[in-house]
Amino acid sequence: MSKVAILGATGYTARELALLLLKHPNAEIVCATTRDENAGTFSDSHPALRGRFDLKLTQYSLERLVDSAVEVVFSCLPHTASAQVIRPLLEQGIKVIDFSADYRLNDSQTFEQWYDVSHPDPERVGTVPYGLPELFRQDISHANLIANPGCFPTSALLPLGPLVKQDLISATDLIVDSKTGVSGGGRTPKPGFHFAECNESIRAYGVGTHRHAPEINQLLERFTHRTPNVTFTAHLAPMERGILSTLYCRPQPNVSHGQIRDCLEEYYRDETFIRLVDTPPSTRQVSHTNFCDIAVSHSTEWVVLTCAIDNLIKGASGAAVQNFNLMCGYEETTALL
Repeated sequence: MSKVAILGATGYTARELALLLLKHPNAEIVCATTRDENAGTFSDSHPALRGRFDLKLTQYSLERLVDSAVEVVFSCLPHTASAQVIRPLLEQGIKVIDFSADYRLNDSQTFEQWYDVSHPDPERVGTVPYGLPELFRQDISHANLIANPGCFPTSALLPLGPLVKQDLISATDLIVDSKTGVSGGGRTPKPGFHFAECNESIRAYGVGTHRHAPEINQLLERFTHRTPNVTFTAHLAPMERGILSTLYCRPQPNVSHGQIRDCLEEYYRDETFIRLVDTPPSTRQVSHTNFCDIAVSHSTEWVVLTCAIDNLIKGASGAAVQNFNLMCGYEETTALL
């Protein structure tokens, strides 16, 4: 049994995380924190859990975590706020799965360029395993700190990673077109995410400036060892949850569409949560699951990949539980099926 804590417990990812951990036979949530000293219980913030998980929310205290014998922390704190608490947690021997972008990128300069803030822990940036088990399982298994992936990058890297690694597609001519549900904007109210603004409407946002763009590029570079060129555009769709990414790529000379499908089938043959499907998937068929559905199609000289995930599960909390299982030596699928 591992005693765990959730930092930043009032958001959507914390709710989904608690729902998964409550099913986990080897996890006990002993602490959940928030900045609001009047927040009450976890179920006050997430009423669907009333009577199931009524743990009192507290303000963050390293001493309280140590006194509670916490072994693993899930940090759902905002960018930079997470890095500020991680160093002392690691010094106490507590493992951390970080939901923020603080440790996803290769270098602090890129982080500061895209997030417009100085990194609180620059020495550690670039040394932390990226928490996408299907691509980096070995690194995750031996780590004390994991950078949980971004939701959009998950939907792009899982289809593209094996193909770039095998040099079956050009990494210098990639288009990633993604649609997400409004929960991707978080629980803090934002005008553009209000029901009256996004219902019966769809719009692109963060064009050329979205912070997940460098994450996709840098992770693909690890496979190709060349600088990729990915054009990434996010769209807000009028749905609660889910991501559908359509990825356009050019095969290398003499590479057939069948070879691309075969590559993905072989790479993910033993992966429980990756499903190769015959027709383009929908977000509904992966909703509330940790599955990632991928289809391969073609259009003249392009190969078109479509990928559907639940942004709150495979794109966040489900991936975190998968990482938790690997870090602690539990069966990887525990609480996720």
